[in-house]
Amino acid sequence: MPSIRSAAAAGAIVVLLLSAACSHRMGINRMASALAASSSVYESDDDPEFVRLAAPSTLKTVEMLLAQAPDHPQLLLTACSGFTEYAYAFLHVEGELKGAADPAGAAELRRRAAAMYRRGRSYCLRGLRERHAAFTEASVRQNAATIVKDTQVEDVPWLYWTGASWGSELLLSDDRLKRIGELAAVRVLMSRARDLDDRWQSGAIYEALMALDALPALVGGSPTALRADFDRAIALSNGHSVFAYLTLAQNVSDAAEKRRLLEQAVAIDVNQLPGRRMTNLIAQRYARALLGK
Repeated sequence: MPSIRSAAAAGAIVVLLLSAACSHRMGINRMASALAASSSVYESDDDPEFVRLAAPSTLKTVEMLLAQAPDHPQLLLTACSGFTEYAYAFLHVEGELKGAADPAGAAELRRRAAAMYRRGRSYCLRGLRERHAAFTEASVRQNAATIVKDTQVEDVPWLYWTGASWGSELLLSDDRLKRIGELAAVRVLMSRARDLDDRWQSGAIYEALMALDALPALVGGSPTALRADFDRAIALSNGHSVFAYLTLAQNVSDAAEKRRLLEQAVAIDVNQLPGRRMTNLIAQRYARALLGK
């Protein structure tokens, strides 16, 4: 029979092990909070080039922490949004700007952007699955309308970033018609986010819906819905959504209206919406390039 002393020693070891595990988890939680905060700091920055250089190390650190805490919600959401934003700002847009001047370079940037969007989507879906067990890529593809019914307002960021990463990757795809079911799933995700909280992030959901409604009618697009999305995005951002003006400009046929919309986009004071300053600066760069053409 073990002595009281040996039992006490064993108990002390258990306490130490539990304390170490607890301290480790607390350390990860503190770093997760700091990294999540860095995402908002990046978004409000006024120097996109600085963010372009800094973001990869932050995102890689997030992935390293996720290797130790694979179900950590804050880390998953940071990875989900971070890879999606990085792909858009520094790969997708850059690929569009290169265009015909450097077809090979543009194609490589688009390829990398699509890969980053998929990477972000994988973290988004992992996070949603932690919150709602039914969320898998296969289930969303096959039955999105049913899967989203249990989501609540707290799920809006997850729904938005899942839809944004998935939809953006599809927009770069050469076989969108073959993947039409995925487009429908993306629309369900965004529509559910809108229904739960359409004011989220000053109209960001409507900006995403604009990209979907700008598609041909064969894949669910609608010029009427596109205009309605634009009006609501502008209203919710108090007229400061560069992306809304840019997206509408890219999808109108009248040259004079296109120029007017692009000029409005570049004239916006990005400091009026500080939480989205970097995204607006990137969109303004794109708008200026289109004006130059």
